[in-house]
Amino acid sequence: MSYAIGVDAGGTSTRAALVDAAGAVLGTGRGEGANPNAHAPEVAAGRIADAITAALGTRDPGGVRASVVGMAGVSKLSDVRVAAVFDAAWARIGLTGVRVVADAEVAYASATSAPDGTVLVAGTGSIAGRIRKRRLAGTAGGYGWLLGDEGSAFWLGREAVRSTLEALGRGLPLDGLPSAVLAAALGPSGLDVRTDAERLAASRALITTANAEAPVRLARFAPLVSAAHDAGEPGAREIVTRAAELLVANALAAREPGESTPVVLVGSVLTGTSPVGALVRRGLAGLEVLTSSDGVLGAAWLAAVDAFGEGVVRPVFP
Repeated sequence: MSYAIGVDAGGTSTRAALVDAAGAVLGTGRGEGANPNAHAPEVAAGRIADAITAALGTRDPGGVRASVVGMAGVSKLSDVRVAAVFDAAWARIGLTGVRVVADAEVAYASATSAPDGTVLVAGTGSIAGRIRKRRLAGTAGGYGWLLGDEGSAFWLGREAVRSTLEALGRGLPLDGLPSAVLAAALGPSGLDVRTDAERLAASRALITTANAEAPVRLARFAPLVSAAHDAGEPGAREIVTRAAELLVANALAAREPGESTPVVLVGSVLTGTSPVGALVRRGLAGLEVLTSSDGVLGAAWLAAVDAFGEGVVRPVFP
């Protein structure tokens, strides 16, 4: 019997699904994050290989006709030394011809079978991608925390900290978002700020705390922005509105003029009850806007198309 296997390897979790030509999910595997930018390549490759092995169960890996791994941090494999680590992991579990793609490609494929369109990702980071023949053909944004990630959870968190520092320095009220940021960053002492000297001390402590952590840790303040926005705080509403504007601009920049293909939204900032997501949908009014359902099923479907052709049934979990 022949199979196809798809993997969605993100920064916090990895999932694998084994499917047949009828779209049936025959096995699944799960592991921790496998982004090689966030984990050592040996660790990331090992976690993906272990998830694949779990999905295969007792089945012969020689029966796998195609494998697609959607990976956050896929650009890391442009380093031949890193690529060699992953090749060794595939060989260890008996797989050949593994196709590694950007996680945005499998997210797009999870929402639509249309070969062309746009994918807009906003989780910890952000990127907009132009999809052609189900492959990533171009991007807007996605330059990482130092150079971009506009509208992402990192960006929202950074703006929350910046606005708090401005409130401290300019003698503005500290209730609402600034109070929430100070409490989250400094603990109970962050709520006891009254005098100018205490404001200066709190500002220095907040800067020190933010710089002592990995930059992406600023994303932990993003939910505070959403909560303050929903409470009607003008400063938070301004941050959310700007985030949505930047994301919509990147999505449109990734498209060709007059393009009528779908836009697939991916990530925590754009889905669920996020106020940014609602504004992004409004900014993309007139276009077909979809939400990524499950990246691993997108990866499994892409692998099934590689293995069995365009007529293959899209897999769904039982």
